[in-house]
Amino acid sequence: MTQTPAKRLYIKTYGCQMNVYDSERMADVLRPLGYAMTDEAEGADLVVLNTCHIREKATEKVYSELGQIRLMKQRKAEGGGRMTIAVAGCVAQAEGQEILRRQPAVDLVVGPQAYHQLPELIARAHRASGERLSADFAPEEKFDALAGSRQVKGVTAFLTVQEGCDKFCTFCVVPYTRGGEYSRPAGKILDEARQLADQGVREVTLLGQNVNAYDGCDGGLASLARQLAKIPGLDRIRYTTSHPRDMDEALIAAHGELPQLMPYLHLPVQSGSDRILKAMNRGHTADTYLTLIEKIRAARPDIAMSGDFIVGFPGERDSDFEATMNLVRQVQHAGAFSFKYSRRPGTPASAMPGQVADEVKDERLARLNALLNEQQQAFNDSQVGRVLPILFERVGRHAGQLIGRSPYLQSVHVTAPAGLMGQIAQVRIDSAARQSLAGTLVEESVLA
Repeated sequence: MTQTPAKRLYIKTYGCQMNVYDSERMADVLRPLGYAMTDEAEGADLVVLNTCHIREKATEKVYSELGQIRLMKQRKAEGGGRMTIAVAGCVAQAEGQEILRRQPAVDLVVGPQAYHQLPELIARAHRASGERLSADFAPEEKFDALAGSRQVKGVTAFLTVQEGCDKFCTFCVVPYTRGGEYSRPAGKILDEARQLADQGVREVTLLGQNVNAYDGCDGGLASLARQLAKIPGLDRIRYTTSHPRDMDEALIAAHGELPQLMPYLHLPVQSGSDRILKAMNRGHTADTYLTLIEKIRAARPDIAMSGDFIVGFPGERDSDFEATMNLVRQVQHAGAFSFKYSRRPGTPASAMPGQVADEVKDERLARLNALLNEQQQAFNDSQVGRVLPILFERVGRHAGQLIGRSPYLQSVHVTAPAGLMGQIAQVRIDSAARQSLAGTLVEESVLA
């Protein structure tokens, strides 16, 4: 009996970790239809671009990519084959009809809450009938449809617990592309986490646009973390991305009480200027943010902080930017993401007066990055001489080398036996670069 060859599926993921999670689940949905992942778009039977709409350049990259894929589709057709092109994610949600207009080679458009419908939509596209656009909001329907087993590779995994946003920051498109805040029921999250642990996952990162606004169980994210910490084999828990307004006392306390909750917290502030924070509709001030940091560090003194920053927001003066630099100096970051403000059509900030010139944005971003890079290097340098538990995740480039993650999310290069893959072992840190650490395995140090 001749076995039908698998259809080739290529997924390109843009943007945030939530898109990485969504791409994994798309592959799960399509696997029963005979699709197997491939690393190349050329020759694939189905190409999915899972898009991000946060920044303008990212959107234009999608259209550029579609132009290249259109040529691949033509070549496959000339050889007697067929390539289906799908655009998924936040650009699909925001610009569905525009995508179909600008690039007719696209067969279907799928919003972030509708990708569980991919099998049906592909069938419709192949029949050349029905809607090519599916971008409605129905998060509970999506997660219910994806309740089956999930296949993962490796010892770390993302786990979406919350989607959407009700904050309406004036610079952000997420409320319009991902919809309002929705929290998955805790029972279903725990079931998925147990499946992951059974497959050898040792660390999960809980995902949400406002993950610490999670309210799928009594006690919110703190309660969920405590329940996850009881799952055998699940040794590390992280979460991202948080909003300062939702960082409650219970969650702060959990950082001091749960060893599974890693001492690394990404808590975006965006600006150190109260005037700009108000214009952004962030709902906090620089002082309330700094007070929050003090409380978190009181609960967990060894915690490392990460943040997000936007420079050049409309109306930002030199004094506003200096306020941001001052806040950065006070917090002392172990890592951060910083961006020039980018106008997103339809957001309130895009129509605000006082748009900042690109050359001013460039100069401010360079100064901010120099400070953040200096702080990151200083934090990494402070780890030299310490012994840290490292979760080994993959093989390094050099013979006999493994690469793992510290509790602070740093990449750590170690000469270690292959049998330690997927294990946690004690490593003495010998040297530090800005992006990684190097260390020596402590003998008989395997923790689990």
